[in-house]
Amino acid sequence: MMLNEETAVASGRLPMAEFRDHLRLGTGFADLGAEDAALEAYLRAGLAAIEGRTAKVLLSRDFTLSLEAWRDDASQPLPVAPVSAVSEVRMVDRDGAITLIDPARYRLVRDMARPRLEAMGGLLPGIPAGGTVEIAFTAGFGPSWADLPVDLAQAVFLLAAQYYELRHDRAGEADAMPFGVMALIERWRTVRVLGGRT
Repeated sequence: MMLNEETAVASGRLPMAEFRDHLRLGTGFADLGAEDAALEAYLRAGLAAIEGRTAKVLLSRDFTLSLEAWRDDASQPLPVAPVSAVSEVRMVDRDGAITLIDPARYRLVRDMARPRLEAMGGLLPGIPAGGTVEIAFTAGFGPSWADLPVDLAQAVFLLAAQYYELRHDRAGEADAMPFGVMALIERWRTVRVLGGRT
């Protein structure tokens, strides 16, 4: 299984002004904005860490899941949530030839913990020998920061602030996830048992 992020979060979608306020950085100085590249990097790192811990995509973007075999012949769990749409399912044979699958043969089952692709009236199409299936989908709570649940948005800010505050000589202390952040994300974490089979 390989999950590829096809579109990145654009800088304009990140809440830079709100993060500066959260850090209580001064305003009105001639060099205002000089730290923006670093602040954006800490914000992106916090975003990635929270997404990694929860298996939730915070800001909407496109992904492609590539598989050599279905988990189950009738349904395939998707590794992140929430998934808003499956745009395409395609078979890729060993020579690289692509065959699009008719959307009438599958449907998206939306679920906050384990969304899945499900066969309509039978089994999912067979994957060619030596080939793969690629599932193109869109995941995320929404396109803007305001679409995020408040606890997840606050968790990103807290973690990004820790990265910012420990950026110098105590950088090694930033490895641990703070208790406050863990408390905020706990209800969003997906419990996996049996090697991911739920």
